[in-house]
Amino acid sequence: MVKAARKDAVENRARIIEVARREIAASGTTELRLNAIAKEAGVGQGTLYRHFPTREALLVEVYRQEVDELVALAPRLLGTAEPVDALAQWFDRVAEYARVKRGVLAAVEASVWRELTDHSLGPIGDAITVLLDAGKAAGQIRDDADAGDVILLIGYLSRLDEDEWDRRAHRPLHIVLDGLRRR
Repeated sequence: MVKAARKDAVENRARIIEVARREIAASGTTELRLNAIAKEAGVGQGTLYRHFPTREALLVEVYRQEVDELVALAPRLLGTAEPVDALAQWFDRVAEYARVKRGVLAAVEASVWRELTDHSLGPIGDAITVLLDAGKAAGQIRDDADAGDVILLIGYLSRLDEDEWDRRAHRPLHIVLDGLRRR
């Protein structure tokens, strides 16, 4: 029988991940300082290292959580918005995800990068498929578009420099969305 984690341990872990995610998103830095993360999360270094024995372990968990949140967002958006609007809102979240992804991937070794990519492409492709299929069923999205097309088109986000981010991250996503719309 697996023992459930204590509530404070679960909360500490969540705070550590959130602080690390904010730091990566804000600075795009590969210089994630674990002692600063622990301090801002309100935990000791021992607590941080119990949850994440290495810097890479923390980065991997930040990335996995970003992927999981992005994937879970697709059906929620479809519950509250028209398919093409849901896709537009999802693209806005993709830009935030890509900023974190770029920071994480810049900081981890190639073997970890491959593991992270394997974790994200399938589920993200599935989330895109859910959004595209809903848009196609509603007559809003082109019939010939698929998740692979969208992944290729939004790949530019990983190539943006930090100083271009605010100016160039979202506008091309809107261009992609316009290209996906049924005419």
